[in-house]
Amino acid sequence: MKRYFLELSYMGNAYAGFQRQENAKTVQSEMEKAMQTLLRRPVELTGSSRTDAGVHALQNYFHFDSDGELKERLLYNLNALLPPDIAIRSLQEMPDTAHSRFDAVSREYRYHIYRDKDPFNRDRAYYFPYQLDFGLMQQAAGILMEYQDFTSFSKRNTQVKTFICRLDESIWTLTEEGHLQYYVKGNRFLRGMVRALTATMLKLGRGRIGLHEFRAIIEARDCTRADFAVPPHGLFLEKVNYPEGYFN
Repeated sequence: MKRYFLELSYMGNAYAGFQRQENAKTVQSEMEKAMQTLLRRPVELTGSSRTDAGVHALQNYFHFDSDGELKERLLYNLNALLPPDIAIRSLQEMPDTAHSRFDAVSREYRYHIYRDKDPFNRDRAYYFPYQLDFGLMQQAAGILMEYQDFTSFSKRNTQVKTFICRLDESIWTLTEEGHLQYYVKGNRFLRGMVRALTATMLKLGRGRIGLHEFRAIIEARDCTRADFAVPPHGLFLEKVNYPEGYFN
């Protein structure tokens, strides 16, 4: 058996999430259906990073095993068969022990916000035309890096064993077009975590809470204290990072 990594990107608007679900259209189910058609056998894919319904990815990975050698032609055939909102970027043979999820050392996410009405951003950024205290939000982004327990920013009914995450970077940026972006890099993320961080900091930026209350929300370890009310289509998984030299 040979192990392969598939690198892909996708727009998440039409999908109930990344991972396979019963009676739901997901990125994994579309991928496995296309792979089975091409290889004429069932293929079980293992994903590197799960994204929620409606969330996009510039880069994500699957790994799978095949009893035969696969050619680069598979990329062309897969892309021809898949819907236009999913694209395969690369196919690479890996050592038998390689694991797309457990070997990843960090993930990078970015949440996009635009302030002026723009029909070309409506399915890939959040329209939020309100006054914000950018400096206060930047302070809050820095405060997050002082903590590791993010229970308050995880949706309920999650099956994780720990709410501990390590954030390597957390920062707000302002683009030349005047768009706001929240960028965060960490070793792992909880279900709904990046959206909850973004929404709670927007609440701070509008003056609904202060920095003291923001800290209290983190330390409460209670998801009812955080705000989750930003739409998924503004969020992108930008990159999944592996150890140096991992790919050849």
